[in-house]
Amino acid sequence: MISYRPMWETMRRRNITTYTLVEKFKFSKGTLHSLKHDRNISTATLDDICRILDCNVEDVLVYIPDQKDD
Repeated sequence: MISYRPMWETMRRRNITTYTLVEKFKFSKGTLHSLKHDRNISTATLDDICRILDCNVEDVLVYIPDQKDD
């Protein structure tokens, strides 16, 4: 599973709010909803996030392996 938890931490460190993303950077509220629920986003959106936050991909997402029942 991909989690966008690091993005919210990066935003806090950079003092960027979701309001700023929507108003200043014209970020889609639907995309924010997808991010908050760890849903798929495009690589173009990921590129935009990294540009806006001036960060690396690792500062936006993390891979969490699925736990398997053995």
